[in-house]
Amino acid sequence: MRVRIFFFLFLLSATHCLVAQNNVIDEIVWVVGDEAILKSEVEEYRKEILMQNQRIDGDPYCFIPEQLAIRKLFLDQAKLDSIEVQESNVNRSLEYMVNEYIASTGSVERLEEYFGKNIAGIREDLREQIREQQLVEGVQQKHFGTVQLTPSEIRKYYNSLPQDSLPFIPTTMEVQIITVEPKVPLEEIDKVKSRLREYTDQINSGEKEFSTLALLHSEDPSAIKGGELGFMNRSGFVPEFANVAFALSDPKKVSNIVESEYGFHIIQLIERRGEMGNFRHILLKPKVPQESLDTALVRLDSIRSGIVTNKITFDEAATFLSADKDTRNNKGIMVNNTRGSNTGTPRFALNELNQDIAKIAGEMKAGEMSEPFIMLNEKGRQVAAMVKVTARNEGHKANINNDYQIIRQMAENVRQQKMVDEWLQEKIGKTYVRIDPDWQGCELKYKGWQK
Repeated sequence: MRVRIFFFLFLLSATHCLVAQNNVIDEIVWVVGDEAILKSEVEEYRKEILMQNQRIDGDPYCFIPEQLAIRKLFLDQAKLDSIEVQESNVNRSLEYMVNEYIASTGSVERLEEYFGKNIAGIREDLREQIREQQLVEGVQQKHFGTVQLTPSEIRKYYNSLPQDSLPFIPTTMEVQIITVEPKVPLEEIDKVKSRLREYTDQINSGEKEFSTLALLHSEDPSAIKGGELGFMNRSGFVPEFANVAFALSDPKKVSNIVESEYGFHIIQLIERRGEMGNFRHILLKPKVPQESLDTALVRLDSIRSGIVTNKITFDEAATFLSADKDTRNNKGIMVNNTRGSNTGTPRFALNELNQDIAKIAGEMKAGEMSEPFIMLNEKGRQVAAMVKVTARNEGHKANINNDYQIIRQMAENVRQQKMVDEWLQEKIGKTYVRIDPDWQGCELKYKGWQK
């Protein structure tokens, strides 16, 4: 079980070293053990909080230094525990974060301008922050990650909660799906390949830049970044794409046309770092004519008739006739891959479902089967679909009978936080702390800082 004890600032994007503080005259405001907390650190965190639109209750010049001090206590414990982090995990998180920042600001140049340093400096600062965060998580996992409460303890916790403090559980449902993929005419595929060959010729001749063509023509979300995908290892791509992309060695070359479940691509290498690669691509999707969509709907309507007349069950149809390879081995049962309390389960809140499915399933009762409809799947391709709602749980206040796992997690989080609080109080009592007189007089969460 992953520890869920996180302090407010640990949830931030961990970039407090990045913001230039040329206008701040530095001074030591706190000392924790042999580690100093500088005024510039506090200012940098404050700006980061504002940038993240986070809200602080109380004085930020009291709250932030205490959070920084807590972080230093965890890092000190990481040394004592000989906690280590894997560089591959640091690199993976680093590339994800850098790519998110580039996407947020619009370009590497804008990112460098915002932080007042080059991309190499930004990456190094981020790398250290990510490494520290993973050390903190390692300490949390070692000391507070094994909380397991008995059913009686969970029920006792539930009975102690005021009704108005129970969370509201939104409507959830479990859904099965059958899809039929419309046939794409060969002439449509030929049109797409012809366009990609034209782009390749324009790039190779120097007439156009790959990134410019991607921005103008690619049908992938990466188009806004000139087709750049960011550093990922081979497993981050579908096999057909990865096999071609990781065979590239010359950034000036353009790959042959690659077909994947998303459509057709051409790829350009930007940079390789060990097992990680950063690539650009242009994705084009063949247009599906209405005639093909109508044919797919007719096929699905025929399957529906067979289910209604008991010639075949929905489970059987989903297993043997559906084109959806992600669900057909599971009798068509959809599994929630979004981040949240329903992750890894067949339960979906409406906002976690594909939009086209949600419009249909949202009005259905448990046991009902929809008429065939056209949807845009997660690969961005049009398919004919039909769904069945196998279970529906209407929105309600959490209760121990229907939401045991949620109540259990709440109870374990409370127990973990209590363990953290007790550990911190003991750690504070054994640690030398000095607070600058100008920074004293705060109402802090933990006692013992101001000895």
